[in-house]
Amino acid sequence: MTPQKPKPQDNRKKSKPTRAYGRRPAHRRESRPIRNGQTESGATTTLTQSAPNELKIIPLGGLEEVGRNMTLFEYNNKVLIVDVGLQFPEEDMHGIDYIIPNTSYLSENKDKDIVGVIITHGHLDHFGAISHVMPRIGNPPIFATRLAKALILKKQSDHPEAGKLNLSEFNKNDVIKLPPFEIEFFHVNHNIPDSVGLLIKTPAGNIMHTGDFKFDHSPIGDEPADIPRIVDLASRGVDVLMSDSTNAEDEGYTISESEVEKNLEELIKNAGGRVVAATFGSLTNRVQEFINIAERQNRYIALDGYSMKTNFEIARELGYIKVKKGTIIPIKDIGEHPDSKIIVICTGAQGEGEAVLMRIANREHKQVQLHKGDSVIFSSSVIPGNERSIQALKDILMTQGAKIYHSKLMDIHASGHAQQEDLKLMINLVKPRHLIPIHGHRFMLQLHSEIAQSVGMPESNIAVVGNGRVMTLNNGKLTITKESVPTHYVMVDGLGVGDVGQIVLRDRQALSQDGMIVIISVVNTNTGKVKGNPDIISRGFVYLRENKPLLAEIRTKTKAIVEHVASSAGTTNWDYVKDNIRDQLGKLLFQKTQRRPMVLPVIIQV
Repeated sequence: MTPQKPKPQDNRKKSKPTRAYGRRPAHRRESRPIRNGQTESGATTTLTQSAPNELKIIPLGGLEEVGRNMTLFEYNNKVLIVDVGLQFPEEDMHGIDYIIPNTSYLSENKDKDIVGVIITHGHLDHFGAISHVMPRIGNPPIFATRLAKALILKKQSDHPEAGKLNLSEFNKNDVIKLPPFEIEFFHVNHNIPDSVGLLIKTPAGNIMHTGDFKFDHSPIGDEPADIPRIVDLASRGVDVLMSDSTNAEDEGYTISESEVEKNLEELIKNAGGRVVAATFGSLTNRVQEFINIAERQNRYIALDGYSMKTNFEIARELGYIKVKKGTIIPIKDIGEHPDSKIIVICTGAQGEGEAVLMRIANREHKQVQLHKGDSVIFSSSVIPGNERSIQALKDILMTQGAKIYHSKLMDIHASGHAQQEDLKLMINLVKPRHLIPIHGHRFMLQLHSEIAQSVGMPESNIAVVGNGRVMTLNNGKLTITKESVPTHYVMVDGLGVGDVGQIVLRDRQALSQDGMIVIISVVNTNTGKVKGNPDIISRGFVYLRENKPLLAEIRTKTKAIVEHVASSAGTTNWDYVKDNIRDQLGKLLFQKTQRRPMVLPVIIQV
């Protein structure tokens, strides 16, 4: 699209960029207090009619978790969407591949006209649900930066059943007009190139959305965040700042990627054997750092892991990764070079069972077997919930003689998210009238609120809310309404989307904790007697051959229940019989074992 020169609004005074937040002009300081609240249960998909000139802001995900980012902006039934991300499952979500936003509000309200979808950058928690969500909401036009567009198309190719996307590319200087919305962009640093924030201009007021961001004055494979551009856009008046909260717990500034590269090079320079570096496949900036180091230290790089190799090839083809000919070698060729000349970059830093690093640790990798003196670098943060699996992985690697390095020992990883001082800087640059902390658990959002208050923002101007809560912006004033829309999890399990709910998860949790026991009884329907002894199958509960007294008691109890019910009623309700078996055997098994396996009665009538 052709960039268009933005028309400045003549009804707003420009704020000087050097003015601290608390010293803003009086006409920008006054506001109506907003009411804080969380998403209500029993949310409906139909909301009350908007008032004239009123903008609805509806987060469908990203405000009670890290991931599943998706926000709606609705004005007179015209809807703009920012990000359509997925969330990776929690430990107790057995068998679930990932979670996507709940879009029932859009799919059930056909009068909503979705004018466009803006993707802030190329990470799965911001675009990964596109292939599932777009067909459900009418396949609206999507706008993404060059790298994000390529990654979206690659992922879409894995889901041919989802159909073709209406996908367009924009650059950071473009103006996208999707009436009544007008969107302008600004470059931010993250740990993937082509990351942007955006200013959304609407008749009800201006919203600035940071996307995932940090300020890095000396990044690798990227340009510094465009602070002058942020100040210029903010000078037009920002009624609401929606700002990344993921690292609100961490003090200070996020360290620069150049500092990370310096520390990594010192480590690799002194490493005598091979170096195995594990990081996220989406961390293209980190891959560029390892390439820079390898070329200076005369080492070769071998990449392994599907997402690692896929993202690398896309980024290199588009020019976001620079590499000299001969630096990258196939993983199968590492044995042709001395150990001291090899760097293997792979996935698996979170201890995933099927990822490359775990296969290396378990000696299941065809090409990489660790030797004493090899170095293993964990160049990534620890995703909450993965601590135990990562520690187990480190233990296995250590027993094989590897030297382990991670970010707690030295600065060999920099987050892609703003820490406390970066968050303060963003607020002071933008000088927003209101703040909505986004991208994080409730605790992170609340800390972001306290950070904003520390630089002079009134608490009444900060909206800490949960997913689904409807906020309105009218003439620059933000209000949290009592309305909400459904945001419960939509889980993807194989080819199934949304067909696994809480009941199925609860059953899977029960099976994983206490196992199951199946009791098969053959019953003569004329006499109501059980023929022979019931057959019993146990999985994950007890080993029946070593628990014969319990086995006998289960059979005796089952026969007694069946024959008692059958003899006390003329017409037997076999579902009632099964319920009795389930309940009474459940009590017996808990009494005998202090465990509650899933009891599945089967009655065969003859």
